Amino acid sequence: MVQKVKKIKIIAFTLLTIIALAACFYPIYRPENLKESFNNGDIAWMLISSAMVMIMTPGLSFFYGGMVNKKNVVSTMLQSFMALGIISLLWYTVGFSLAFGESIGGFIGDPRTYFLMNNVGSASHPILSPTIPFILFAVFQMKFAIITPAIITGSFAERVRFWSYIIFMCLFSILIYCPIAHWSWHPNGFLHKWGVIDFAGGTVVHISSGVAAFAGALFLGKRKVVVHNKPNIPFVLLGTGLLWFGWFGFNSGSALGANNIATHAMFTTCLASATAMITWVLFESVKGNKPSALGACIGAVIGLVAITPSAGFVDYGPSIFIGFITTVLCNIAVHLTTKSEIDDTLDVFPCHGVGGMVGMLLTAIFAKGIGVVAGKTDLLLAHIAGLLVVVIYSFVGSLAIYWLTNQITPMRVSLASEKKGLDVSQHNETIVEG
Repeated sequence: MVQKVKKIKIIAFTLLTIIALAACFYPIYRPENLKESFNNGDIAWMLISSAMVMIMTPGLSFFYGGMVNKKNVVSTMLQSFMALGIISLLWYTVGFSLAFGESIGGFIGDPRTYFLMNNVGSASHPILSPTIPFILFAVFQMKFAIITPAIITGSFAERVRFWSYIIFMCLFSILIYCPIAHWSWHPNGFLHKWGVIDFAGGTVVHISSGVAAFAGALFLGKRKVVVHNKPNIPFVLLGTGLLWFGWFGFNSGSALGANNIATHAMFTTCLASATAMITWVLFESVKGNKPSALGACIGAVIGLVAITPSAGFVDYGPSIFIGFITTVLCNIAVHLTTKSEIDDTLDVFPCHGVGGMVGMLLTAIFAKGIGVVAGKTDLLLAHIAGLLVVVIYSFVGSLAIYWLTNQITPMRVSLASEKKGLDVSQHNETIVEG
C-alpha cells in the first residue's frame, strides 16, 4: 500500500512537471484583437461572476465542514479546496477542450482544439462569447468544473483516502463532467440539439454530481465509525451565505452578459432560495420538529439547486413554486435516505441529485413560451429523455470510476484511520479547540 501511494505521488509530481514545462514551451496561438468592439459592461459582469462562482467552493467547504465529525473537518474542507487547484490545471490542459472543443459526433469535444488553451485568447468567440474575450468564457466555465466534484465529496465524507479522492476527481472531471457539459452546452452537443435547456448547470453540475454521490455511497458502503457531534452551525451559516452570494454569479453570470436576462435570473434565484429556506423550516415544524438554523441552510441550498436550470427561463411566480415543491420532495428524500442502508454522509443525492432532477423537469413545465404551461410538450419529452441519459451515464460511469480508482489504490481508509479521524490519519492536522 505504501509503495502504491508513493508511486501515485511520483506520477502526480511528474505530470505537474510536464504541464509546467509544456505551458512554457509548447507552441501556442492566442487570438488577440485589441481593436475588437467588446461590451465593457459584459466583461465587467463576467469577471465579477467568475469570482463569485469561485467563492462558492470555499463556501461549500464551510457548509460541509460544519456538518461532519470534528475529527474530519480539515479533511472534508480540504477536499473542496483541492478541487480549486487540480481542476483549474486540468481545465487548462484538456478539460475546456473536451467540453467546448470542436464536437466529435455531439458527444465530446476534440481535445486538440483548445489543448493548453491553444486558440483561446482575448479575442471573442462568435458563438460562445460574442461580447467578451473567449478566455473569460473559459475562466467562468472553469469555476463550474471545479465545484462539481467538490459537491460529490459530501457523500463519502469521513471515510475516503486523500490520494484516492484526487484520482477519482480527475477521472470524474474528464470522463463524466466534460462530456455532459459538451452534450448540454456546446451548440453541437446532442442534448442541446434535442432541445434540452440548462440555464446554469442543473443537469451538468447537480444531477451529475448528485448521481455520482449516490454511486459513491453505494460503492464505498457505510461508515464503520459514526459519531454524531453537534454541527458547527456558524460554519454552516457562513458556508450557506457564501454559496447564496456566489450563486448569483453562478446563475446570473450564465446570461454571459450584463443584460436583462442576468437581472431576471438574479431575482428568480433569490425568490426560489428564500422560499425553499422558509419551506424547510415550516415543513419540519409541521412534523413536530423545532425550527433549526441547519434546516434553514439546507433548505436555502436546495432552492438554489432547484432554480439553477431554469433561472433565466421562468417567471417570478413559478420560481417560488419551484423552490417550494422541490424542497418538500428533497426533505422527504433526505428522510427516506436516512432510514435506508445508504450512507450518503451529507445527503448529497437527496439534495443535489433529487433537487437537480426536479428542477430540470419543472424547467420544462414552466419555461416561458416553450413549456407545458404554454401548451407545449416537446420540451418536457426532451427533458425526460435527457434526464434518463444523464442519470444512467453518471451512475454507471461513476461506478466504473470508483472501481478503477479502487484498483489503483483502495478508496476507503482503514478502520484504525477512521477511528483516529481523517484529519490526523490523512493530513496530520486537526482543528484548534479553544
